[in-house]
Amino acid sequence: MSFSGEAMCKAVEAPLFWLGALTAAWLSVCSVYRLLSGFRVWVLGNGRLISPNKLGKWAVVTGATDGIGKAYAEELARRGFAIILISRSQEKLDDVSKAIASKCGVETKTIAADFSAIDIYAKIEEGLAGLEIGVLVNNVGTSYSYPEFFLNVPNLDTFIDTMININITSVCQMTRLVLPQMVERKKGAILNISSASGMYPVPLLTVYSASKAFVDFFSRGLQAEYKSKGIIIQSVLPFYVATKLSKIRRPTLDKPSPERYVAAELNTVGLQTQTNGYLPHAIMGWVTTALLPAKMLNSYVMGMGLSQRARYLKKQKQG
Repeated sequence: MSFSGEAMCKAVEAPLFWLGALTAAWLSVCSVYRLLSGFRVWVLGNGRLISPNKLGKWAVVTGATDGIGKAYAEELARRGFAIILISRSQEKLDDVSKAIASKCGVETKTIAADFSAIDIYAKIEEGLAGLEIGVLVNNVGTSYSYPEFFLNVPNLDTFIDTMININITSVCQMTRLVLPQMVERKKGAILNISSASGMYPVPLLTVYSASKAFVDFFSRGLQAEYKSKGIIIQSVLPFYVATKLSKIRRPTLDKPSPERYVAAELNTVGLQTQTNGYLPHAIMGWVTTALLPAKMLNSYVMGMGLSQRARYLKKQKQG
């Protein structure tokens, strides 16, 4: 090596060393921060925040008679909140209301409303009038009967309207009704139940996936707007939970029961603006969004959807 080459190597040796050292130090600090943050969220939690003394007497839950919504209503009642249940079937509302009142000894109130319609919000507003609402859980939702290509979805025109009204309009309108009094009192929490399907496109469930992406962006935008007012607005993005909507009957570690999921998720309120709500789901979210290339993920999800679609259509054909 020539003299000039050696001189050049020596000239860049020290800067490169310090660049490498700083990079390693930065990565170490980031790793430690992530570990400490994970410990704070998933081990210590923030469960004591969700109480009527800190937020307000009443909790409102939409889609409250089944699955995750019912689990939220029961867990919030167990924590001392009076519960307002909003769902379509008055019979189911009465059953859940009586069970909660009997088990938890709290006040309950029901409002029967079909969120596929858009003329229901005056009735809901009347039912909520004068109540100190500390928590709103925007849980009501609908999905596909089975994975399908957009143009092949049965009754597509009605399907689009129903999906938007239930998954999107309900979140905006319920927030419109409840947020003003929270801002006035400078406290309250709104939990918008999105889905892991809103974290990336899900072919063959495209409209559902897009509607849940809206819920996620809406929630994060509102949190930026109203954080300074003392309001918590959280986007909740679960993967599969063993519910009627997901068609999963038996809970597993990665597909928990609604009760297990909700108990874990409530401990993240005030700590995460956007949460998967449950440690195994958080790990799955990190893998799918941070590690897997988008093209590979899209191809995998498409393949899974095609497989589910084929099984459904075969079953329908067999009778």
